[in-house]
Parts: sequence; structure tokens; C-alpha cells
Amino acid sequence: MADAQGEIRPQYGEFAAWLSSMPDDRLARKRAEADTLFHRFGITFAVYGEDTGVERLIPFDIIPRIITAAEWSTMSAGLSQRVQALNAFVHDVYHDQAIIKAGRIPAEDVLNNAQYRPEMQGVEVAQNVYAHIAGVDVVRAGEGEFYVLEDNLRVPSGVSYMLEDRRMMMRLFPEVFSRNRVAPVDHYPNLLLDTLRSVAPMALDDPTVVVMTPGAYNSA
Repeated sequence: MADAQGEIRPQYGEFAAWLSSMPDDRLARKRAEADTLFHRFGITFAVYGEDTGVERLIPFDIIPRIITAAEWSTMSAGLSQRVQALNAFVHDVYHDQAIIKAGRIPAEDVLNNAQYRPEMQGVEVAQNVYAHIAGVDVVRAGEGEFYVLEDNLRVPSGVSYMLEDRRMMMRLFPEVFSRNRVAPVDHYPNLLLDTLRSVAPMALDDPTVVVMTPGAYNSA
């Protein structure tokens, strides 16, 4: 919410004024209410490799990460370009391997990787897209500057947490949304459906899409 000098960023001005007007006990009650509702609805995430239990409630931060429309426009374009580049890289690895032949990446780093599948060599995939869903971890580095921490391309999880967090925020603090212009996120399932339909065989006019999931036994 604050910059390196401790000043409130402009996009947080309205929210900061609202937050400072809230009694501490109300925020504490709302946070407890969020935990109760998440527990009741079974909105948890899996923690693998721990002996003390594998399910925890998702953290709910009352202070949102506010990104301006201009910042999002730049970030969205950059992330789209990044995912296209990653798909192009995977396609090259399973076809011409030009990036390896050019010495840009050592062959052993690719061919000895545990995720490399030699049986995919030369296999064509629809629209040359290997990663249809990408979970890219992004952090703010400065004003208008963002860094990518990692790319999750195999089975990225977490999008349903975003949807549930938004629903929870709207339920607990509807006044925040009435006082600010907030971009919607509830159209994501339609975007996912369109993406999965786009890789169906061209002969199908109305393809059926099936998403296989262990449901409550895996992260969202």
C-alpha cells in the first residue's frame, strides 16, 4: 500500500481513507468471519510434505493488491508475451531444438530434465500451445515495475482462491466496491472454457470440454 518512502500510493488513497475510518474491532470481526466462512465452505489449500496436516484455510488479507488500469495493461501485455515465448520454447525443444543448437541453453539442462518427455519429440499439438493455463508469480519491484518470480505451467493452482477472495471481500465490505471502480474477475471460467475449446479438433463446431480433477482432494 505504501511506497519505499512510506507514502501511500495514489491508487490506495480512497481505500486508505476507508481503512483508517474502520474501528479495529470491526476489522478483527470481519477477518474472523472470513475464516469461519472459508472453513464452512471447505475453501482450503493443500500443504504437501507436512506431517501435521495437509489442509489449511487460505490466507485472507483485507488489504488488497491494487493495480491501476495502466499498470494492468502493461503487465497483461507482458505476461501474454511471456507465455507465448514459453510455448515457443517448448515447441522448439520438441522439434528443431534451434535454441540448443545455437548454444543459448545447454542441451543437458533440457534433455536431462525430469520433465522432458522424449516421446513428445515431433508431436504436433493444437495451435502449438503446450501450456494452456499459466500461473505466473509477479511482485512489485517499484513504481510501475514488476518482476516475475516463477512460471507455473504444468498444473498451476490458485485461480479459484482469487475468485473466492473476491466474493468474500464483496460480501464483507460491499462499500469498498461501491466507492471504487474495480475490474471484475468472475468471467474467468468463461475464459478457461474458451481456451479449452480452442484446442479441440477443427471439425467440431461445438466441442465438449471435460476438466478432470480430484475435487476437494487437491488445490484449487
